Amino acid sequence: MTPEEMAEIHARCFTAQRPWSADEFSALQASTHVFACTREGGFALGRAIAGEAELLTIAVSPELQGRGIGRKLLESFEEAARRQGALRAFLEVSEANHPAIALYRACGYGEAGRRCGYYRERDGKRMDAILMHKQLT
Repeated sequence: MTPEEMAEIHARCFTAQRPWSADEFSALQASTHVFACTREGGFALGRAIAGEAELLTIAVSPELQGRGIGRKLLESFEEAARRQGALRAFLEVSEANHPAIALYRACGYGEAGRRCGYYRERDGKRMDAILMHKQLT
């Protein structure tokens, strides 16, 4: 999947916040420890280093949501992270993203903390980032 395709899907999924651009996806993918997991209509972008993995973003085209693609992408992210030596995975999610929070909890992620007012929505409202983690071993 190209950075342009990722940016298009990301823009359709992240309507409350500023979506990432193709240039941002391209720069991330050029980073040494960053990897992408893709499926038709969706992707997960992660980073693994020093025994830890971070889910940078995950997105599934709105018309394909609710079909298990997000769960499969999350599982692919975890498998790729394990292959790169990660023992633990981290992510952050907006407190307003209830479907994502439900998915992460269902897949074994627990809350590790919060970043108060971390996300700024287009209307100026601030939302907390929920930090979540999971042991991959």
